Amino acid sequence: MTQGIGDIWGRKHTLNELAQRAEKMAEKLISDRRVRAVAAAGSFDTDDAWSGSIPTFVAFERGVSSVQDDTRTGIRVIRFPYEQLERWREWDEIRSEAPLGLLATSRALYDPTGYFARIQRQLWNLSDERRADWREETLRSVSEELTAAKQSFRAGGAGPAEQITALGEARRWATEQLYPALLTHAGLWPEFELRLPHAWRAAAGLKFPKSVYLLEQLYGFGGRDEARAALLATRGLKMMTQEKQARAAAEAGYYDGTVRFLRDETYLHHREDIARWPHLSGMRQNKLSVLLGITRSPLGPAALKVAEELIGAVREGE
Repeated sequence: MTQGIGDIWGRKHTLNELAQRAEKMAEKLISDRRVRAVAAAGSFDTDDAWSGSIPTFVAFERGVSSVQDDTRTGIRVIRFPYEQLERWREWDEIRSEAPLGLLATSRALYDPTGYFARIQRQLWNLSDERRADWREETLRSVSEELTAAKQSFRAGGAGPAEQITALGEARRWATEQLYPALLTHAGLWPEFELRLPHAWRAAAGLKFPKSVYLLEQLYGFGGRDEARAALLATRGLKMMTQEKQARAAAEAGYYDGTVRFLRDETYLHHREDIARWPHLSGMRQNKLSVLLGITRSPLGPAALKVAEELIGAVREGE
């Protein structure tokens, strides 16, 4: 359907308002004496921006004891304790606890100490030896979790909850650990937004086709039709925020991004439903089945097998 002039103007007007709010938020953070570093993350206000881009700020603040991730009026602020800004200048500290991709790809807005710049230089200039070491450490961690998951199936008595959970965990390993580890072969850090499947193909598809194929196998993407079905299935599941974000991705043509986001968000926020699967109503089961992609993706031991193959492909850079 062709957009009317009013629709286009309204969207631009909304984006302008969001940009103004984002600018005010940046100014507010920078002027706060407790904040010692501020960076912009994600694609908003960059050449890669799209209609669903969310203004995202990373801040290191005194008086913050743990990570705080808050989204209000369309603006996301991730706050870290100031102590981490100091500690993460050292590789041995940052490698085990920091969100490396987020830090590496953010754009510094305020950095009076120079500590944030030092963190970024360190991440982008890691030696091949350190990259390989971090990759193997990551693969070892996932392998240990995978082994434990396999043992739970050997014990017998696995039902739908265990089958679905195995798929959810395999996806979590894939996106949070294995894909970042894969990119170390190319000296890159991952982009984590709704467009993630598209980023997989752009950054890793040609270099590591086997790994990207296995990543996609876990999610069971189905293009526009699957995105539409997933969006409809969110109704009645208290996923209004997720549905709004996913719809923006679908309207921009990121259908697989829509599906990836809703699959992961459903697994994250509906663990109780998954645990009591046999006791859910048929309608609720159907909606969750569509969102989780149960009929399109491997379950249980089959999902764990894909994860095991992915570990091997990442290790070999395939």
